[in-house]
Amino acid sequence: MHLMCIVGARPNFMKMAPILRELDGLSGIRTTLVHTGQHYDKNLSDIFFEDLQIRRPDVSLGVGSGTHAQQTAEVMKAIEALLIDLSKSESPIDRIVVVGDVNSTMAAALAAAKLHVSIAHVEAGLRSFDRTMPEEINRIVTDAISDLLLVSEPAGVENLLKEGHPPDRIHLVGNVMIDTLKSQIDRAKKQNILAELRLAPNQFGVVTLHRPSNVDDPKVLEGLLNVLSQTSREIPLVFPVHPRTRARIAEFGFQQFLDACPTIRWTEPLGYLDFLCLTSQAKVIVTDSGGLQEESTALGIPCLTMRENTERPITCEEGTSTLIGNSIELLAENLRRVLDDTYKSGYCPKLWDGQAAKRIAAILAK
Repeated sequence: MHLMCIVGARPNFMKMAPILRELDGLSGIRTTLVHTGQHYDKNLSDIFFEDLQIRRPDVSLGVGSGTHAQQTAEVMKAIEALLIDLSKSESPIDRIVVVGDVNSTMAAALAAAKLHVSIAHVEAGLRSFDRTMPEEINRIVTDAISDLLLVSEPAGVENLLKEGHPPDRIHLVGNVMIDTLKSQIDRAKKQNILAELRLAPNQFGVVTLHRPSNVDDPKVLEGLLNVLSQTSREIPLVFPVHPRTRARIAEFGFQQFLDACPTIRWTEPLGYLDFLCLTSQAKVIVTDSGGLQEESTALGIPCLTMRENTERPITCEEGTSTLIGNSIELLAENLRRVLDDTYKSGYCPKLWDGQAAKRIAAILAK
């Protein structure tokens, strides 16, 4: 069996790494790893192959940035050409494996579906029910054309059944992001990033913001930065600044926040191990990232999620996440609870046990 495994953006690498390791350990299965190049910044892409100990891609497409339509079209064109070329070889592709909800995920699935190549979608069934999010469109389309739906939490199973997907195509396998976290956390905690940033365990917070709802409106961004600035007087914060966010800070003339807040450690985007070293030892995480909601729940770290909705409801229902939207009042209120040690506690969901990739590989092999 010849499987083509597609990655394209930072979240994909953490999800694909344990799956590749399991598949490559099985006899009778060949894998071709394709990197679309949707994320091309070294700190958002290349370093992850090193940190996660993934082999280098067999094929790198170098698609790069662009509008959603441009990026999707370029990935589709490149994947289609690759699948057609391999169909003429002695080992054509039997199935593609896509993970998550980025443009590369949907584009690769569309190209495969039109060539009648089977599709497995890892992290299927997640729904925010907010179609203004590009990721929601990607999730819905990818699930609609996939014949194997590999789900990380029970809500995903419920969503797929409501949408009419046959039950025999749906498999609750657990969360591969947690596989990567569990396999790498000991290595991560040996990193020197805490000492470099003059931080003590459980005595700092981590911030990541990049979504348009938080960074594209100057009033919203200014309000969030003000709350973070005030909080940093009580507890230092580490803020790895996404390229989009850095561009908006410069565009809106908010550079003074970077210059006037010595207790906020502004950094470039970090590699996986350095970042996990920070998040696993933080007192609080403030983020609009989907993956960090999951990781913080597995780690038991309070997570203030700067979104109105989430496709990962289990992180709020059972885990440590709270939806904040972009409300500066809710952000300040919940930061106060964390600092006063009155914030809620949570627990790690069932099947987030570090064995999801084994279950996925067994299903793919069968």
